[in-house]
Amino acid sequence: MDQLLTMLRAVGDPTRLRLLLVLREAELTVSELTQILGQSQPRVSRHLKLLCDAGLLQRFKEGSWVFYRATERGPRAQLGTTLSTLARDEPETLEADHRRLAAVREQRAALAAAFFKANASQWERIRSLHAPEQDVEAAIVRHFEEKPIDALLDAGTGTGRMLELLAPLIRRGVGVDASPEMLAIARDRLERAEARHCQVRLADVFRLPFAVGNAEQGFDAVLFHQVLHYLDEPQAAVAEAARVLKAGGRILIVDFAPHDLEFCRSELAHRRLGFPDTEVQSWFRAAGLESVASEAIAPGAERSDESKLTVKIWTAVSARKPARNRAKEAA
Repeated sequence: MDQLLTMLRAVGDPTRLRLLLVLREAELTVSELTQILGQSQPRVSRHLKLLCDAGLLQRFKEGSWVFYRATERGPRAQLGTTLSTLARDEPETLEADHRRLAAVREQRAALAAAFFKANASQWERIRSLHAPEQDVEAAIVRHFEEKPIDALLDAGTGTGRMLELLAPLIRRGVGVDASPEMLAIARDRLERAEARHCQVRLADVFRLPFAVGNAEQGFDAVLFHQVLHYLDEPQAAVAEAARVLKAGGRILIVDFAPHDLEFCRSELAHRRLGFPDTEVQSWFRAAGLESVASEAIAPGAERSDESKLTVKIWTAVSARKPARNRAKEAA
């Protein structure tokens, strides 16, 4: 009862109710919320603190910015859903907030598009060297269709394309990246795709801000999509991903087979020119993972002989067994 009263008191104010409802639509900073509500930053911050204290909002720091998002699971999320449903009966009350939210999203999209345009030539150049993107993505989807996924971690999410692609197959997705500019693109992409069950966070793949996985908690799957060749110590990133993996969960690595295109290192900041199977499998063993399979996706015939890259997909599962399997063995 005390918990319910705390939540009701938190939303029993017009400004706080507006904040909660708009944050169910998008993940926003304090400055963006001040634009939408037309109120001062100190006032908005005080209201946000009360909603966070009641557990109705989540707060995430991203560099010098702080993002807020409505809580998505449990009784607090249920209250938010109920209030959102009731608010639809009086759309004129929140119509102005939705208009200003649309304007904020347009500003975000413009900034993301400018960054993407400035870097698109490099991304397109590397894409032109390997199998068509749709072939690679179809293979990734096929791997993730094999087993239901409650929680997915996209390590090094970049533009958020993998979360967008896999959103229909998962209940919850989290993408992490060390680039705020990339996260701006990813956040805009996910909002446009209405993938509200997916979110992105500023984080280091070597120091993930998540608890150790076990039989009850953790990620069912971790994906590294074209990430590891940028890293000095890719094996350390794999070990860190294994740490947050749920018992019986899996890791999927999508990267290049060994190649000799030196310009990838000198011009595109690739630290490694692909990986042999033996090296990836050694990472899996060291991280307590069991290698399951590998798949090669060769470049199309339209790729020239001197500029071919083969995409590899490696999969492994956690050696820790799920609780239900341990129960069966005990019986």
